[in-house]
Amino acid sequence: MSSKPKVAVIGTGGTISSVGRGPLDLIDYSAAGQVLDVNGVIARVPELALVADIIPVPFKAIPSTAIAWAEWKELLLICDRLVAEHPDLAGIAVTHGTASLEETAYFLSLTLKIPVPVVLVGAQRPASALAGDGPMNLVNAVRVAADPRARGLGALVLLNDEIQAAREVTKTSTLRMQTFRTPDFGVLGHADADEICWYRRPLRRMAPDTEFDVRGLDALPRVDIAYTYAGADGAAIDAFVAAGAKGIVTAGFAPGFVTPAMATAMEAAVAKGVVVVLSTRAGSGRAGKTTRGRNSGFITADNLTPQKARILLSLSLASGVTDHERVFAMY
Repeated sequence: MSSKPKVAVIGTGGTISSVGRGPLDLIDYSAAGQVLDVNGVIARVPELALVADIIPVPFKAIPSTAIAWAEWKELLLICDRLVAEHPDLAGIAVTHGTASLEETAYFLSLTLKIPVPVVLVGAQRPASALAGDGPMNLVNAVRVAADPRARGLGALVLLNDEIQAAREVTKTSTLRMQTFRTPDFGVLGHADADEICWYRRPLRRMAPDTEFDVRGLDALPRVDIAYTYAGADGAAIDAFVAAGAKGIVTAGFAPGFVTPAMATAMEAAVAKGVVVVLSTRAGSGRAGKTTRGRNSGFITADNLTPQKARILLSLSLASGVTDHERVFAMY
């Protein structure tokens, strides 16, 4: 019997799985049209066998720009199945494109009900690149997924040797290797060469201890994001309401303000039963609570980015929650 931990690797595509036209093709590699499945990715990283017994789990070989609700639910069910089929499973790593990686991670961090860690991992350079970051990222993601101390931390994100919480991390640079950052609080730990080092734990509620169970749902309620900019009117808000939005998240000026015209449209949306959540476009810090916001029935997203506030609001609406302010204070 092997003494190494058993870790499943689910492959979803993305840069970490992409093969470009040459070792210096670092930007336009998708034009080559070659994306490896999970077996192909694992075959390029034989060092994985040094740290774990790997279970390859083919999923899809698609860019993360194409991943949304349907894929999220399917990933959730795959994670359930893996734990049921492998009682000795130590953890799960999910290879993923970096464009929407933080959104998939946060969705899973709010909805997973399994006891083992789930670590999302990507790469800034394709599999064919000179000095690509994918292989080391994947090895470290497997190491973190196998670490018992990773349990109870929700879904995690691993790139560039850094372990980040799904709720807090965001992509901050288009091309740099250190793109995934937690602006307000910093990393949870590091995947160093000699050991996995942990330094803090998040306090907000996360998987598996959450109130959200989407397994019986066919869809999530529509929630849109309205971006604030100088001179913005209420056209986007009105259009989202007309399209059937049940919730709207604003990417407002820091610390959460919008233009007068947007505020008027948002108040009209609330009067029609649409839940409006104030976030900011700053990328760091809380959306502030104001007298007008309270009087208008707006909710603040705390320090969630707009894209993550959208996910939390969708789940809150889907669960029949009436006190959405409580949800944003807890998660």
